[in-house]
Amino acid sequence: MRLDKYITRSRVVDLTSTGMEGALEELLDHALDRFPDLDKEALLKSLLRREDTMTTYLGGGVAMPHVRAKTGRRYVIAIGRSHYGIHYDGAMENEPVRLVIMLIADEKARDYLQVLASLARLLKEQDFVDSLVQAPDLDELYDRLFAGLGGISGKQVAPTQNRVNRVVLEEAEKIARGSGCRVLMVFGDTFTGRFNTPKWPASLKTILVTRNLAEADEHPGRYIDTIQVRSYSSQRLAQLRSAVLVGLTREIVTFSDRVCCVGGLAGSNQFDTIVVVDVEKEFQTLMTGRADLLPEDVKPEVLERVIGVATELAVEGREGRPVGCLFVVGDSAKVERMTKPLVLNPFYGYKEEDRNILNPFMDETIKEFSSIDGAFIIRGDGVVEAAGALVQATDSDHALPGGLGSRHAAAAAVSVAADCIALVVSSSTGQVTLFRRGVMMPLTEKKITA
Repeated sequence: MRLDKYITRSRVVDLTSTGMEGALEELLDHALDRFPDLDKEALLKSLLRREDTMTTYLGGGVAMPHVRAKTGRRYVIAIGRSHYGIHYDGAMENEPVRLVIMLIADEKARDYLQVLASLARLLKEQDFVDSLVQAPDLDELYDRLFAGLGGISGKQVAPTQNRVNRVVLEEAEKIARGSGCRVLMVFGDTFTGRFNTPKWPASLKTILVTRNLAEADEHPGRYIDTIQVRSYSSQRLAQLRSAVLVGLTREIVTFSDRVCCVGGLAGSNQFDTIVVVDVEKEFQTLMTGRADLLPEDVKPEVLERVIGVATELAVEGREGRPVGCLFVVGDSAKVERMTKPLVLNPFYGYKEEDRNILNPFMDETIKEFSSIDGAFIIRGDGVVEAAGALVQATDSDHALPGGLGSRHAAAAAVSVAADCIALVVSSSTGQVTLFRRGVMMPLTEKKITA
């Protein structure tokens, strides 16, 4: 989503306050200057009330206070920079807040959580945040922010291309046509900078796979869609299986498709691999003769986010230690009848919007509760119903490979008993495995230990 149209130079300010309440008052003064019909005091109370309920600190010296209200305007965004740092209870002791992004959304804005997530992804890029904080003046800060929100990288890196890359891309098109591929996937993380993309024929459905959604705007008109999948491996095409899975859930890839994939080692700046994937053969074991990979009530973006959180946990662990956990997504009413709480539900009593996994401020909460035994129960729209749930379902029809534990058995069983998807993070191998109808599909490879 392009957010640049929601910022103006008049709402980018240098803050003088050293506390969050004062900073919010300053931002509201500038944000509401053109909207005298909005109630500043009511909005301030709502913003502070949210801060008391759940932190809006993103890390890296950035806070993103936000609120929904009846405004008649889809979004109002104000940005404040502090040269000396703002004291904030939710931040680390040695990490004062240097940048405050205040978002006011109308209560009818349906893509509110998606906007929060887009902003959060951008503001977790420390290089970008540092460029804003260190901007010589507010005009330059605005220009850099405008470019970032518009999806244009603040780093002006010359397009990376050489003869080998051009030849590989040209040959990929020929191979795609010759092998009957309808889809061409280009893995953009092969490059650390930008790269030139040829003009593909209209008969090819072109998809850019990348960890950074902003890269899509660097290739205007060259790709019909972008799939954001974070790579946790240096292997070639490490994002392939997850990317195809996301494409299937979004219905931009079908089971009858053959996909030509182009990539190379991440960060190598060299395309060196072309792979043709027959989607039906790749996923036939998982589908067991059926084409409905995504449960009827599960939104594609919810499954994408759960996969993202699961893979982050698999790689990062928690406080330096590996963690194992189970996510059950979809058909929550039926799933809840097969579970019982092992602990008091930490999500009980919170607004659905605040406990939706699409909310970027839920990431740390989910990771914190991942150490609790039991499963996360997540509705198809992303609302987390419970954590620490014991799954009581049985499956005698599917035999699991040796070495898998109770989490995998529970995931397989519940995915048979209910119309849901279960994802397991293994504490011993770091592998993320998806289960559908009792059949397993590894989404990441096992960690290799010395």
